[in-house]
Amino acid sequence: MVLVTSSLHDTNARTINQIYVFGDSLSDTGNMYRTTNRNYPPNPPYFQGRYSNGQVWVEYLGSKLALNTKDSANFAFGGAMTGKVSNNGIPGLLGQVENFTKNQLSGNDSGLYVIWAGANDYIYGVADSTTPVINITQAIESLLNAGAKKILVVDLPDLGNLPATKNNGSSQSLSAVTKAHNQGLAKSLSQLRQKFDSKSEIIELNVSELYRDAISNPSKYGFTNVTSACLYQGATCNNPDQYLFWDGIHPTTAAHQIIAEKAFTVLNTRTEQLQLGAA
Repeated sequence: MVLVTSSLHDTNARTINQIYVFGDSLSDTGNMYRTTNRNYPPNPPYFQGRYSNGQVWVEYLGSKLALNTKDSANFAFGGAMTGKVSNNGIPGLLGQVENFTKNQLSGNDSGLYVIWAGANDYIYGVADSTTPVINITQAIESLLNAGAKKILVVDLPDLGNLPATKNNGSSQSLSAVTKAHNQGLAKSLSQLRQKFDSKSEIIELNVSELYRDAISNPSKYGFTNVTSACLYQGATCNNPDQYLFWDGIHPTTAAHQIIAEKAFTVLNTRTEQLQLGAA
């Protein structure tokens, strides 16, 4: 069984030759940092333009797929919402995808296209999940129409259960809208799969479940603190790798690594399903 699994992992790694990333601070590898002349997020305590204390999940995923930095095109911006332009003037998800598609001569059949967005819409006050889900759906359709064949779409962790939100008045409403978002997104992805041909893969990464499990069973993931932020009021904890959260919203690089492991497993499970279906 180990040999079979290893073979599938190797096959999947060879079939993906590039990662294209769209989203917000959870996937930003330095776009906001460069836009603000390396002022934000401040380094230190943040790591070289990441909203964490080290690399973020798409970087770890790229490494696991045997890709290097030149094989990654990252359009994600910290603070991005799902529309064309975010409240702070930076490109939102639809704007990022538009910037990509209008400069793309043809789709990459062997590319992995990643979308993780929506959290900022709700954190900035959007109370209904309808528009963010529509925006994400439109972004996926744009990529598919541009030739994308493999798209990884990430849902949202419980936004009402973050260190920055769980003790304030918006906690319950954020939890409710997160649930509505994830349900609406799952339904929309199902409809997209029916609309587009079977050669187009739309793969879901269930991060909400991963967060819930980590908070319920911290030792399973090597965590000792899953409720508070390592970085708090300018001071940093001594053991960040044992924390789920780096600051009030963003995960530590240790948590990002776990998300990447989950994404890699999901991609390989999908590859195995396709191989068995073709057999």
